[in-house]
Amino acid sequence: MNGTRTQGRPAGTPERAPGTLWGVGLGPGDPELMTVKAARLIAAADVVAYHSARHGRSIARSIAEPYLRDGQLEEALIYPVTTEATEHPGGYDGAIEEFYQHAAKRLAEHLDAGRDVALLCEGDPFFYGSYMHMHERLCERYPAHVVPGVTSMSAASAAVGRPLVQRGETLTVLPGTMPTPELAMRMADADAAVVLKLGRTFASVRDALTEAGRLSDAYYVERATWGEQRLEPLAEVDPESVPYFSVAVLPSPAYTARASGQVDTGPAVAEAAGTEPAPQGEVVVVGLGPAGPQWLTSEAERELAAAEHVVGYGPYVARVPQRAGQQRHSSGNRVEAARAEQALELAADGARVAVVSSGDPGVFAMASAVLEQANDQRWADVPVRVLPGVTAAQAAAARVGAPLGHDYCVLSLSDRLKPWDVIERRLSAAASADLALALYNPASRSRREQLDRARDTLLRHRAGDTPVVIARDVGGADESVRVTTLDEFGSDDVDMRFLLLVGSSQTTISDRAGATTVWTPRRYG
Repeated sequence: MNGTRTQGRPAGTPERAPGTLWGVGLGPGDPELMTVKAARLIAAADVVAYHSARHGRSIARSIAEPYLRDGQLEEALIYPVTTEATEHPGGYDGAIEEFYQHAAKRLAEHLDAGRDVALLCEGDPFFYGSYMHMHERLCERYPAHVVPGVTSMSAASAAVGRPLVQRGETLTVLPGTMPTPELAMRMADADAAVVLKLGRTFASVRDALTEAGRLSDAYYVERATWGEQRLEPLAEVDPESVPYFSVAVLPSPAYTARASGQVDTGPAVAEAAGTEPAPQGEVVVVGLGPAGPQWLTSEAERELAAAEHVVGYGPYVARVPQRAGQQRHSSGNRVEAARAEQALELAADGARVAVVSSGDPGVFAMASAVLEQANDQRWADVPVRVLPGVTAAQAAAARVGAPLGHDYCVLSLSDRLKPWDVIERRLSAAASADLALALYNPASRSRREQLDRARDTLLRHRAGDTPVVIARDVGGADESVRVTTLDEFGSDDVDMRFLLLVGSSQTTISDRAGATTVWTPRRYG
């Protein structure tokens, strides 16, 4: 972080200690919301620097003005462009990069002269702040420190009078510049959210809130804590009236529900009040097929359209088209039990929930995880249905012909949920029975040697020229399908996204019309 510059210093001149760069967070706009430390450093600095547009007026300077003193040097870092077009040969990015380099050079001259520089930044310097561009260019050469400030989203939450998050809720912070479909997906997934950088993006943000079914929950806050502060339900805001310094807020859903009286009263209270209990929810476990929509069944498509909540592993949830009013709950790949419990809880509250799996949900996927959790007495009254999907084995087999045309075995080589000795015994039994095999989860970054051991096990029962189909991402953008033999393939050929099909003694490879075909006859011997 620390450094000095001595180049150009006359011989015999005592080395001058460099000045310190301070990135000073000013808070959201009200000068009284600056920290005591920020006010002290601004007053003490030799140089006060701030960004501004070409008109020369600086919001940051206006906030800090009560704390400036006579005799201070001021450095106005004037952006060459903001949102307008530029004739710079590098376009907008080139013009801004050149500006940052020039601005850093100007600040470096003050620091080399031993002057302390306070670079002003609205909000917090490291939260979408302009200061960070100077910090990354100067922090390796000079002492550089950041004074945090109150963020615009904190100020907006205070203006709305609603907590952003509470208890186990999560907060999602989004820039309005994201594409509308991605904004909609992330808003639907979020508990609470704040969208920054509105201005010209407002119409897109409002469309995304509508698509996510969250528009009625959203607040619009303009110039939070300033004298011109404006607060409205976002649905009522005219897009033409929205400046850059505004945010969209989706506050804590739990608090909002309590504030509006939408708390769960339970069947007994509902009956006493003379109203019907809430409708019974349901969990439907949906197979998406191995890749794109071409392998999604019409039955699965109907259930996904009707679901109020979609629950699943993040990449699988992303494959489901976003629908207005539908909430999405994405999670990691190793939390199947928690994911299933979340779906059952939502259904117990009366919601229609779709739990999504790639391929068929009953083949090494979410159906068994949901049914295992549903066996708990807490969920005894929650219906669970399973909708089949095209399996990865079926898709891979179809690409090369019919290698699974006779009896076959489906086996996972992952030892995360069962010990390797069990896998090896089952593999040996299937191989000795002369079954064709579909091998899921053949290898991963940390699990390489087991696949070579599996091949050795198979070779004890199969000839070396037994056909092997190596398939990856069938139906997807990275699809690859290759035919080889037991003798020729090894663990270096595959990873977790691959599927292996191993033929029986009867499986045949033939070349037809310029393509390699693999098939297992229905008659045996």
